[in-house]
Amino acid sequence: MSAESIVYGCIHDWPSAEPGESARRRTSNRRVIEALPQADGWTFIGRDMFGCAGAPDAGMYQTQIIHFGASYRQVEYEWSLWVAEFEQLLRRLYWTRAVVHLQTELSGTHTFRWEAEEGAHGPGERPLRLRCAWERESDLLG
Repeated sequence: MSAESIVYGCIHDWPSAEPGESARRRTSNRRVIEALPQADGWTFIGRDMFGCAGAPDAGMYQTQIIHFGASYRQVEYEWSLWVAEFEQLLRRLYWTRAVVHLQTELSGTHTFRWEAEEGAHGPGERPLRLRCAWERESDLLG
């Protein structure tokens, strides 16, 4: 059996003093997630791997958090393709930061972070900035 890779994380929107603005961003983000392809074809990023709270008192205080997770067959060997699809998604969302954790059986855990250059990112805005931190949590060599 091939080694399994687990990918999970979250995308953070930002709180707003204007409730209408927050609601508009949440609605837009939800539509983007709902428009993703289903997991029936070969795609790295699919609708079924995402979830988000939509209303206050339903898992959200001020900030919308879009959470996601999936398991893959050795996705680390195609990681640049996964990141490219994830960044395409980020370009269509409202967000301030995103964190992705990649857990691999052979090389431990990697943490990837995207942060909006100006403190907030809207659909189609500014280039994306990625930071990667490698955290070794594997028992194979220890």
